[in-house]
Amino acid sequence: MALSNKFRKIGAVFVAPVLALAIAVTPVSGVATSAFAQNIAGPTSVADLAESLLDAVVNISTSQKVAQRRPNTPRPRVPEGSPFQDFFDELLPDNPGGDNGNKNRRPRSRSSLGSGFVIDASGIIVTNNHVIADADEITVNFADGTKLEAELIGKDPKVDLAILRVKPAKPLTAVKFGDSDKARIGDWVMAIGNPLGLSGSVTLGIVSAINRDINSGPYDSFIQTDAAINRGNSGGPLFNMAGEVIGINTAIISPSGGSIGLGFSIPSTLAKSVVDQLIQYGETRRGWLGVQIQTVTDEIAETLAMDEAKGALVGDVVPNGPAADGNIKSGDVILSFDGKDVEQMRDLPRIVADTAVEKEVDVVVLRKGKEVTLKVTVGRLEDGEKQIAAAKKENGEKKEAKVKTALGMTLGEITDDLREAEKIDEGVKGVYILKVKEGSNAEDKNIKVGEIIVEVGQEAVTNAKDVVDRIKELKSDGRKNALLMVSTKTGDIRFVVVRIGE
Repeated sequence: MALSNKFRKIGAVFVAPVLALAIAVTPVSGVATSAFAQNIAGPTSVADLAESLLDAVVNISTSQKVAQRRPNTPRPRVPEGSPFQDFFDELLPDNPGGDNGNKNRRPRSRSSLGSGFVIDASGIIVTNNHVIADADEITVNFADGTKLEAELIGKDPKVDLAILRVKPAKPLTAVKFGDSDKARIGDWVMAIGNPLGLSGSVTLGIVSAINRDINSGPYDSFIQTDAAINRGNSGGPLFNMAGEVIGINTAIISPSGGSIGLGFSIPSTLAKSVVDQLIQYGETRRGWLGVQIQTVTDEIAETLAMDEAKGALVGDVVPNGPAADGNIKSGDVILSFDGKDVEQMRDLPRIVADTAVEKEVDVVVLRKGKEVTLKVTVGRLEDGEKQIAAAKKENGEKKEAKVKTALGMTLGEITDDLREAEKIDEGVKGVYILKVKEGSNAEDKNIKVGEIIVEVGQEAVTNAKDVVDRIKELKSDGRKNALLMVSTKTGDIRFVVVRIGE
C-alpha cells in the first residue's frame, strides 16, 4: 500500500526513545467520581487472556537477496600469463559497474521482521503483504522457539494481506476472527506482536475510531487504536476482550517512527473474505461494476435537485463492462447496491468488492431527479483491470479544432493532430480546453488546460458550438450554474459545477 510520509508501515525494526509524562487527574465530584474512575480503569488484568493467545501469535522474518554494485575501481595491471590472471578476472571484471560486473558479484541478503497469527492448527498463518513482499525466504518463529520455513499461499496488495502455510510436527494453537462490526469506540482491545524485534509483546488500549480512511487504498476502513503499535507489529492481531481477532495491525501515524497512540488495523469483516479467497484460490475474486465514481458534494447535490449529498456519482462507464450492460449511465447517482445503502462514495467499492462474481443485483440510481432500479450482473475486478489496461493502450483519432469561448474557457474540437500530439486516448470524446481565463470561476474550480469537456448539463457535447448552445439553453431556463463532466486525456472523469455568466 502506498502511504503518505506520515503513515508508516510497521514491518521494519526502528528504535526511538520514549519519554514518560506525568499527568495530573483532577476529580470531578462526589460519588460520580468514584464510578467514573472505576469505568476508566479498564480490566483488572488481562494476564489470563494474553497467556491463552500468545502461542498463536508468531514472528515473521524474511530475507531478500539484493544484487550489489561494485564501484569503478581501477583494475591492476597483471603481467601476461600471470597465474593470478583468473583471480583478477573474477574479482574485477572488465565492466565492474555494468551487467557483467553484477553477474560475478555475490548478492547480499536484506532482512526484515514482522508479525502474524495462526488461524488454522494445520499451519495457516495471516500477516501483512508488506511484511513478506519481495521476500526470497520466509521464516515463522513460534513462542516455544520453533522455526519453520513458510510457503506463500496468496497475497492481496490492495488490502495488504498475505497467507502463509507451514508444516508443523503437531497441531498449532490457533485463534478465530471476531466481528469487527460489533466493535464500538471505547471498547478495550489488545495487540500482540513483534515490535522492534521484541517478540511476544502485549499492549492494551481502546478502539479510538472506526471506519477510518487514511488514503492508503481503495478499501480503507481501518480500526484506529491507541494500543501501542510499533515497527514490527505489522501483520499482528488486534484482539477484543473475548480473545477474537477483530483487526490486523498494519500502519501507524508517527513523525518519529515510534508509537504516538495512532495505530490502524484492517477490520476482520474486510479481512475475512479476502483471507477465505486467498486460501481457496490463491488470489482474490472481487466483484466489479465497471464505473468511475466521485463524491456527491453539497454543490452537486443542489444542482441535481437532491435533498442531501449522498451516494456515488458515476463519472464514466467502462464500455462492455457490467454497468454498461446494466444500462448505468454517466451522471447517475448510485444510491444502493444489492440492497445496501451507499451513504458516501467510498462505501460503493467495498460493497461491490464483497459481492459474489456473476451475481445479479439490484442497483438503485437517481437519474434526472427520479429513482430507477436496474439489474446488473457483477463482473470480476481482476478481469476488469485487464480490460481497462488494454483499452488505454489504443491510439487516438486526429481532428482540427474550431475555437470558441464559453464559461471563461477557450474551447476547440479534438483534431487528429491534437489527439496525437497530446496523447489523448481514443475513447475520450468531447471538447478540448485550450485556455482557462485567469481569475475565472473555471480556474477556481481547478479546470486545467488539456482537459476535455464531455457533457454540459448532462448532455453530451462534441464540439465548441455544442458547449455554447447548451450554456444558452441552461441560461434561458434560469440556471445559474452548469454541471460539466470533465475528462483527463486518459479518460478519468469528474464532475464540476461552473457559474454561468463568465
